[in-house]
Amino acid sequence: MSLSVFVAAVEEGSFAGAARRFNLSPAMAGKHISAIESDLNARLFQRTTRRLSLTDVGRTYYDRCKQILGAFVEANREASAAQGIARGTLRVAAPVTFGAMHLGKVVARYVEEHPEVNVEVLMGDRYIDLLDAGVDVAIRIGRLDDPSLVTRRLAPCRMVVCASPKYLERHGTPRTPQDLLQTPRLAFSEAVSAGDWTFIDETGRSYVVDGPCRVTANNTQMLLACALAGAGLAYGPTFVFGEHIQRGELVALLPAYRTTELTIQAVYPSARSIPVKVRRFVDYLAEAFGNDPVWDRKAWDQHAESRT
Repeated sequence: MSLSVFVAAVEEGSFAGAARRFNLSPAMAGKHISAIESDLNARLFQRTTRRLSLTDVGRTYYDRCKQILGAFVEANREASAAQGIARGTLRVAAPVTFGAMHLGKVVARYVEEHPEVNVEVLMGDRYIDLLDAGVDVAIRIGRLDDPSLVTRRLAPCRMVVCASPKYLERHGTPRTPQDLLQTPRLAFSEAVSAGDWTFIDETGRSYVVDGPCRVTANNTQMLLACALAGAGLAYGPTFVFGEHIQRGELVALLPAYRTTELTIQAVYPSARSIPVKVRRFVDYLAEAFGNDPVWDRKAWDQHAESRT
């Protein structure tokens, strides 16, 4: 209570103004502030008959009190929201391939358990401004450089190079990154460097395979189809190729090397005043994917076997 009275006195410019805000007498408001000064053994205000002004200590103390009271209000709001009901329309943005392959089950469970929420999913691989597009939450993969966005890690995104058994029967199995230089490569054209594939050996040395690719596409499922048909070697995320590797339709290559690992994240515009519908949906995403997502197990089980 005393902290709130102190902040109100600063904002109102007088003890009387603070007293009115909390339905106290001016004398009682003054006692609250005097108690703080006594505990701190420091003067917070310079008092004259006409006005109050903060001392240097008071100014610093005011800034900290504002943060503390703001956090307290947010904690109360979160506790209340946890008991609230999710309702309204939830607009979700997601990369095309990830959304098509993995988001449907999460959305289905969410709408079943939240009957008062409608979900609108916008899928695209281009960056969009969440506020301009009216998006509540987006799923993004890779590094994020926008400090205005709040992020929550959902799952790792590991990369794998793979090919069909048919292709390997015809052309042989590459054992080193250098072996890839003469192979037809299938690459995602929207990557920062579509043709640059990086592999790291056990000593930490990096090998970059670059140059022109036989097939490039702005959709990873297109590259998956080409790889399954034997068109060449595909390099991409395990959430695309893992299931097919597990079924034996594709073979994970270069088991002695590791690849770049990215992060799958949920992002939203602000940590404050987030609707219940958004918080609950992000919780569902984190629960569904997690640190050991099913697509990684599918790809890495077979990848690990090929090391032995």
